[in-house]
Amino acid sequence: MAVVKLSSGYNIGVPPSSCTCIEQSVPAPSRSRVVNKTEGLPDLSIISTGGTIASRIDYRTGSVSSQFDASDILTAIPELAQIANYRTLPLAAILSENMTPVIWQELARAVYTEIKNDAAGIIVTHGTDTMAYSAAAISFMIDTPVPIIFVGSQRSADRPSSDNTMNAVCAAAAATGDLGEVAVVMHATTNDDTCAIHRGTRVRKLHTSRRDAFQSVGLPAIGSVAYPSRAVALTTDAVRRGSHTLALHDNLEPHCALLQFYPGMSPDLIRAYEGYKGLVLSGTGLGHVSTLLIPAITKLIEAETLVVMTSQCMHGRVCDRVYDTGRDLLNAGVIEGGDMLPEVAFVKLMWVLGNVKDKTKAAVMMQTDLKGELNRRSAHGL
Repeated sequence: MAVVKLSSGYNIGVPPSSCTCIEQSVPAPSRSRVVNKTEGLPDLSIISTGGTIASRIDYRTGSVSSQFDASDILTAIPELAQIANYRTLPLAAILSENMTPVIWQELARAVYTEIKNDAAGIIVTHGTDTMAYSAAAISFMIDTPVPIIFVGSQRSADRPSSDNTMNAVCAAAAATGDLGEVAVVMHATTNDDTCAIHRGTRVRKLHTSRRDAFQSVGLPAIGSVAYPSRAVALTTDAVRRGSHTLALHDNLEPHCALLQFYPGMSPDLIRAYEGYKGLVLSGTGLGHVSTLLIPAITKLIEAETLVVMTSQCMHGRVCDRVYDTGRDLLNAGVIEGGDMLPEVAFVKLMWVLGNVKDKTKAAVMMQTDLKGELNRRSAHGL
């Protein structure tokens, strides 16, 4: 069976007897990072970290592995050359489950350097599984006057249903637009018609394999890119290009953790984080855990660990003033995390504690909106 990709993005199977095979030699992708410049086009930087967008099938194992970098992406997607000139930097070649805070710091420094060297925008190619963590980390570590766009793909480049081409082209269009913040650009629907622009601190991967897996949580997407026209539309909430002065704040406190509560959880799991500087709890509903855990949480806070409460619910905000368990948590010194996503609160806590040593000030910063991660009010229906 031959697989044919339709313009809608879906695939159909065609019997081989109905096909005419034409053999073509395919040149090996270039490893060169030098891209010919076209007069009048903006200069973008592509920093590759790996992931599915930079992966293909390894026929030795039958699995997907990260085997090429940004220069190869440019070779594989010629349409990118119509949008901008590019500098390419291969920072890492990993699947995103292997991302670490140390690599976040290296990435932040690389992005900062590229912007300082007059890049009009940054594209970061990244695996989808932890891309939201990385986008949040860079959001806090860099004040940016230009777009910093994270992009990946759900399906590798050698699959007929791959979303890598459209995602990469839309990311490049967004990187040349009027945006002035960190964002994730991925398919908005299952069709090849629109990519959504998601704020880097309000986005989550909500499906394991769909091409429109990424969704904004707590607010609508801050923009869109039409395909194939590459027209970029931004909402009034999107930060505009030039709104901030470039600055790098790349300190992170590594001794932080994220822990999800579940019924019957043992206090031993709380005690396991003794000596940590910060702990984010992903609690139930309005931000609750079992009353059996409160003594261990109290002891942790008394030992100078900053404990932040978030909710496992997809929408809404923490409010520990409604039920007695919540009030007991507040009395113990737990900090309410508002409507921050748990993973964003975790990254923010690492960043806050890496840059502020005073725990009182750090607690205030955790409840202050810094990069669009906290909404003062929850919109109806979100």
